[in-house]
Amino acid sequence: MNTVRRLLPGLGLAAAAAAIAWPISTLAPVISPLLVAIILGVILGNVAPNLPDSLKPGLDFAAKPLLRLGIVALGAQVVFGDILDLGWPVLVLAAVVVAVGIVTSVGLARATRVDGDLALLIGCGFGICGAAAVAGIESTMKAKKEDVAAAIGLVVLFGTVMIAAIPLASGALGLPAVTAGMWAGASTHEVAQVVAIGGIIGPAALEVAVLVKLARVIMLAPTVAVLELAMRRSEAKVRASTAEAGPGDAEDTVVPAPAGKRPPIVPLFVLGFLAMAALRTFGLLPEVAVTGLGWLQTVCLSMAMFALGRGVQWRALKSLGGGPIALATITTVVVALVALGGALLLT
Repeated sequence: MNTVRRLLPGLGLAAAAAAIAWPISTLAPVISPLLVAIILGVILGNVAPNLPDSLKPGLDFAAKPLLRLGIVALGAQVVFGDILDLGWPVLVLAAVVVAVGIVTSVGLARATRVDGDLALLIGCGFGICGAAAVAGIESTMKAKKEDVAAAIGLVVLFGTVMIAAIPLASGALGLPAVTAGMWAGASTHEVAQVVAIGGIIGPAALEVAVLVKLARVIMLAPTVAVLELAMRRSEAKVRASTAEAGPGDAEDTVVPAPAGKRPPIVPLFVLGFLAMAALRTFGLLPEVAVTGLGWLQTVCLSMAMFALGRGVQWRALKSLGGGPIALATITTVVVALVALGGALLLT
């Protein structure tokens, strides 16, 4: 009961933000509740940066456990069969887009003077599924809160720009609705942003856009697993080199925690996401459960986005300089071009 009492103030604030975000999003369908919640969090974080300590436990709970619960619930929206019906090349396109996003961002980190952790978060967020991917990858990387907040802020900024840019560019290029939908699903960061773009272009584009985007969402699981393995190997090399060094050489060396203390290679929430998708695919989830999980996903992710948005401090973003903006711009353009090429080849 004491733990519940500690969590209630912060969770209540996050729930209030989600309750405000939901009706606003219904008035403006191109704006998702997640986006509104992030904006509310950003506003609060900059207007009142020093909130009472009593709110911190609940907001921290919303930013991690609730976020993971929302990702698990998101799995109920995935039907593997529908994605496979588009053809295996769509899965290849999704994997290529994810890889290109990550490689581009990490590869240009030094040139744009961006910290390696932030570059990886940007690459994963822009390549996979936006803020949820940033938060999911962060649990493996143990990145700084400032980097996580900056990556989420950039996802919001550039994803919002794409809501207008993709339909305009599709019209200018004379793309058929199906091709435009595939381009939107393969290039845009957030699921909600993809839905907004598909809604603007038309019903034919919307269905394809969502399915292609969900193919990218599925890539979260293997990406987390690969990064976890890479982290373990890196730590093993550091420990080995430290052991070979003399006592004097190792005095100032920070040795990572033993590999046994790291989380599982594939976190439980990612396994939960895949399990939920499997249940939906095999028809083991009734429609009422799918609908309820859709609501749960929106509520949990909205509360989490509000909590994470609070960390997007304008002063902190300004202190990052123009490097992250430049890196995010380049990554967005490269991912969009690769996605456009794939959409033209596959339709």
